[in-house]
Amino acid sequence: MFDLFLAMFKEEWRMHSTLFGSLNFALFPILIFAIAFMGSFLIPIITSVIDTMVLGLVIHAQFALLGIMVGSFGILGKEVMNRRLGQASLVAYSARSLPVPEKVLFLNFVVKDILYYFLLWIFPFGAGFLVASPVLGISIYWPLLLLLTSSVSFLAGLCTVFLLSAVYVRSKKAAAIIVAAAVLAVIISAFLCSPETVIKGVFLPLTLFPSFSYSGLAITLIIIAVMFLLSIEFFTPYDNGSEKHHKNLLDRLTKKYEFFSDNIIVAKDFVDLYRSGIGLGQTVFSFLLPLCLIWLFLSFLGGLISQGIILFTLAVVAGVISSTMYTWLTEFDSISAYYFLPLKISSVIEAKAKTFTFLQVIPVLFLSAAGLISGSAGYVPNAVVLCLSISFFELGLTIRLCGLEPGNMIYNVRVFLKYMLTTGPLILVLLALTSANPLLAYASVIVLIPAWLLLKSGFKKWDEEDFTGL
Repeated sequence: MFDLFLAMFKEEWRMHSTLFGSLNFALFPILIFAIAFMGSFLIPIITSVIDTMVLGLVIHAQFALLGIMVGSFGILGKEVMNRRLGQASLVAYSARSLPVPEKVLFLNFVVKDILYYFLLWIFPFGAGFLVASPVLGISIYWPLLLLLTSSVSFLAGLCTVFLLSAVYVRSKKAAAIIVAAAVLAVIISAFLCSPETVIKGVFLPLTLFPSFSYSGLAITLIIIAVMFLLSIEFFTPYDNGSEKHHKNLLDRLTKKYEFFSDNIIVAKDFVDLYRSGIGLGQTVFSFLLPLCLIWLFLSFLGGLISQGIILFTLAVVAGVISSTMYTWLTEFDSISAYYFLPLKISSVIEAKAKTFTFLQVIPVLFLSAAGLISGSAGYVPNAVVLCLSISFFELGLTIRLCGLEPGNMIYNVRVFLKYMLTTGPLILVLLALTSANPLLAYASVIVLIPAWLLLKSGFKKWDEEDFTGL
């Protein structure tokens, strides 16, 4: 079993180091460490504006969100065990030929992924704060506790979505009933308890940082372990039931989108999303669930900031998360699959950008519902414009930096640094503008100009790239 894990661990390293060099991949956690180290010196300024516990809540929510966004192994499992990673997933691809149970193989794959996320994101973040703490006069107890509770938050988010996605693959009705029951329980609790109690009840790891106890840690870890074991037990690399048969959707969809010159590629993207089930699954687990959790956390600040600002903050986060829909569309493709076809790479990317545009109806509907429920319906148009502006800007930036491989290229340290340095200031400026005056949300449309320029330069860049040898 350890040999299998070691082989997958090496395979992951080789896959990324082959893409953009061992040094670039190795520097990624160092970059996270540097960001956390330098960011620690802003703590005195930040805590003069917001409460320390609120800052802790935001940090833990971010790691929980990371776990939620990567935890849908139940849905991605059969793709992982088959074709999602193509030639790079040699060990997982051999699931049906190796003398190893498929669940054992998949267990190794999931544990390997968890360890990679810990080494790439969580540990460097905690280490940066730990190294900076003596300089800031902070006891090392707090950075060590933050590293522990952040790891627990990540695992809690990951295992929750892993379990839900595993149930979803087995039975969509059962998953819908569980989600509906959870939502109903949260709504009823919101009427009976304080927002703080509801948030702590929904997300137990949050109670560990402000009031740590070994019993609380043990209970939390036991819950996480149970969810993880159930997820592995429920996981199946196969579709539930008999063999599926699909109608030929390509012809109908190609005709439906005939107003596009590259309508057949757009139609192929929709067929991929429909047949894999990833379109609906990713919408629930990688978009709606994280945003609903963030909305719940933001509601905790309802006494400090207005519902309008909460809606705009949600719109900004929705814009960033919406841009990851481009990653959904590139899950099934590799450049090598198109390289020998009479197509430009820019044509493929442009078609996916058009499909991406269709998918933007999802954040629009979500923000409209959030505005109506929170009593901020008047701000919905502003929030939608803000969200879509950010989403399309991020799309242009992602295409320019990553082309058809955003899921892998983001671990290139130079790409990640450029992404952070471009996105971070933009988001801070837009949040400041909308906090000052809601009408300034409309000013965000100006970012569509650099978004268009990034798209055009991205098309040119990837057309000129030499992919020989792929």
